[in-house]
Amino acid sequence: MTTSSFAAGAYASMQGLARGGLPTKPASTGGAAGMPDFGSLLGKALETTAQSARAADTQAASVAAGRADVVDVVTAVAESEAAIETLVAVRDRVIAAYEEIMRMPV
Repeated sequence: MTTSSFAAGAYASMQGLARGGLPTKPASTGGAAGMPDFGSLLGKALETTAQSARAADTQAASVAAGRADVVDVVTAVAESEAAIETLVAVRDRVIAAYEEIMRMPV
């Protein structure tokens, strides 16, 4: 279950990524059989989540100015929340996989 402070912290970190830009690395040719590498997939997921948060901000500003409906804001915020929760779930799975790899005997 998400709390408002957790969501606010996730939102703030996504805003920081959006302002500072994503870290760049040399272009890769992709993985096996022309598949994109994990880093580029993760970068796209971060950018999509940041765009979702920006859309929610835009909708909230439109309601405050009287140019949009509250339903649109609720929908945009719900989409943003779902994107953040998905991103957090992926992060947790990556961390769990890393920890499992580190436990493997050499």
